[in-house]
Amino acid sequence: MSDTQQRIDDLVKSNDLVLFMKGNASFPMCGFSGRAIQILKAVGVDTRTLKTVNVLDDAEVRQGIKEYSNWPTIPQLYVKGEFVGGSDILMEMYESGELQQMLNGSPA
Repeated sequence: MSDTQQRIDDLVKSNDLVLFMKGNASFPMCGFSGRAIQILKAVGVDTRTLKTVNVLDDAEVRQGIKEYSNWPTIPQLYVKGEFVGGSDILMEMYESGELQQMLNGSPA
């Protein structure tokens, strides 16, 4: 495993909720990252405690996260070490109530 892959793996496994995104929770730098933050806020996630990784700060992480997840786009959400998906998947899960169940541990 490369150093970059190891850093990503450590981030994913040491935080319950990690969002790899462009920008940060206070200032998303693309529409998809902004939508992911809005969805997480809508299900009650406190974005001040959300671990975000700005892929624009590190080209190796920006490419490495795509390889790590085998997913071509950013943002990417990980919950308790498991890859959940990008903003489109988050929206589908939010609309079905699945995301609320996953994050809150209770029925929607």
